[in-house]
This record gives sequence, C-alpha cells and structure tokens, in this order.
Amino acid sequence: MAPKVLVSDKLSETAVQIFRDRGIDVDFMPEVGKDKEKLQEIIGQYDGLAIRSATKVTAKLLEAADNLKVVGRAGIGVDNVDRDAASKKGVIVMNTPFGNSITTAEHAIAMMFAVARQIPEASASTQAGKWEKSRFMGVELTGKTLGVIGAGNIGSIVCDRARGLRMKVVAYDPFLSQERADKMGVEKVELDELLGRADFITLHVPLTDQTKNILSRENLEKTKKGVRIINCARGGLVDEQALADLIEAGHVGSAGIDVFAEEPATENPLFGLPNVVCTPHLGAATSEAQENVALQVAEQMSDYLLTARCRTRSTCPRSPPRRRRSWGPGSSSPGISAPSSGR
Repeated sequence: MAPKVLVSDKLSETAVQIFRDRGIDVDFMPEVGKDKEKLQEIIGQYDGLAIRSATKVTAKLLEAADNLKVVGRAGIGVDNVDRDAASKKGVIVMNTPFGNSITTAEHAIAMMFAVARQIPEASASTQAGKWEKSRFMGVELTGKTLGVIGAGNIGSIVCDRARGLRMKVVAYDPFLSQERADKMGVEKVELDELLGRADFITLHVPLTDQTKNILSRENLEKTKKGVRIINCARGGLVDEQALADLIEAGHVGSAGIDVFAEEPATENPLFGLPNVVCTPHLGAATSEAQENVALQVAEQMSDYLLTARCRTRSTCPRSPPRRRRSWGPGSSSPGISAPSSGR
C-alpha cells in the first residue's frame, strides 16, 4: 500500500504533484491545519504530514497520529512542532533549511538600508505632501562594522552581501571555525566584542532556551551608542521592551524587526517609535522562496517514506546527541545542541 500524506497548509500545486509522481497517496487540504478538531480527527490515517506555519503539531495531535512517520515543514523554523513529543513518538521532523536562505538574507540587507536611510518614514512624509529633506539624514553602510550573530546558512549569505557593500564584518557563532571564518572573509569574535564594535547587528540564530533574549537588556546596553539592530530570524531573540526603552533613550539608533515574540503582532512596544521599521514576518515571503521550500519538502518526505533516506532533519529519534557548545560568553550561558539557524 502506498504511503499516505496530508498537506494541511498552503503548498504549491507543483509540490503536491511531486508526491503523486513519486507514488505517494496525497490529500491536499490547505485549510485543515487551522481546524484543530478536524485535524485531530483525521491525522491517524496518514504516514506523513506536510505543513507550513499555520498547522500546530502539538503533543495532543501526535497522540492521535497512530501511523505518522514524518512531519515535513516547508521552511526553516519548526517552532510550531513539539519536537520532544515527536521524538518520543518516533516521528521524524524535517525542515528545508536552504530553500529560503537567499530571500531571508536579502530581507535583512533591505532592512539595513531601510533603517540607515529612514526610507519608510521618508516615503510616508513625502506622500503626505511634505518635503522634509533635512529631516531624514541617514548614514552610509560602506565602511561600517556589521556584527552577525549566527553565521550559518543565512548568516553567511548576509556576510557575503555585506562584504560586497564594503562593510567590515565580525561574526559570533560557536559553530564557526577559524578556517571557515577566514574563507568567508569575516572576523570571528566573542559576543561581548561584537556588541561593543558593531554599528549594525543582525541576528541569524534559531530560537532555543539558550538563545532566547540573546540581545537582552544587559547585552543591548553593551552596544555602541547609535547601533542599529536587525532581526529577521526569530521573535524572542531580542528583549523587545528593552530595545524600545533604549531607542527612546537614544542609545540604540534604530531597528528593523521582521519577527516578534508574539505573532501575529497587533501590539508591541516597538510600534509607533521613530526610526523603527517593522514588517509582518516577510523574511521568506518571495514567490521563489515559497516554491523552493515546497518542492524541497515534497522531495524529502517522499524520499523518507519510500526509501527511509533522511536528507535534513530537525528531530530524529535514532540520532545520537550532539556535542554541546555554548551560545554565550562565559559560564553564565548554557550550551545548545543545534547549529545556527539555516545551517
């Protein structure tokens, strides 16, 4: 009998066709992921579940998933999957760490330009019939120091683009070897040094218990006066209230934020502040990226269900634990067992 897959979020028709072409019995129900009760009712008949961000794979859902072998997330983040429960159940959790890397990196660079030249505010002012040329004095990116926290797949692309803009790039990442840093043309530093040197700071790490609030109030206060903060990685990496306070105090110059601790973000301490650019989690929102991750997750899930071959995995019950490395300076920061976001 052919393996059976449920696609519970919006996925391209081309991706759905890949399942069919590989001999997978697929049900395309892109709205069912939002209906917890319906999903709970039907999940028991499927070997695979293909999702984006709308479907929440909870421990309760997994209890009802008697035949489930693999969950495939079309995208990098798997925050909407209870990975501990999946591992206990023996369910593989896959993601697609490469399909939207360029798109997300480009959004981070776009945010840097936006905050450096106050583009959104200048556009709104001009379209309101004002001509406030002297109000919007910006800064150049050329010659500035960019601090990259997390130099994995996405972070390394940001480093490459920033070097093309003639920025000096320093990177903090416990998984970054000196040899790799030299090849990338970046300076490998510890977090405290990055905080004290960077004119711009951009985050490209996963959200874990150890990276949560990696830009805490304490760490934000260590930054250079006038620093510009960019977060297109995960909400929760930055203490949003502390960032808002330091912007109002004049210590942080500006911020470009694409991700928030609570999403959808309808209220946030950063909203309404001058020199803050906010977007609604658009890092991967290009037609090219959405198609890429959909095709990749379909191929990966098909491979696993038909041959037990696992290309990429976020959780695999049969994997040995990885050697832990520290994400913070000194003994005060606990270790993590996952590499930088997108690696």
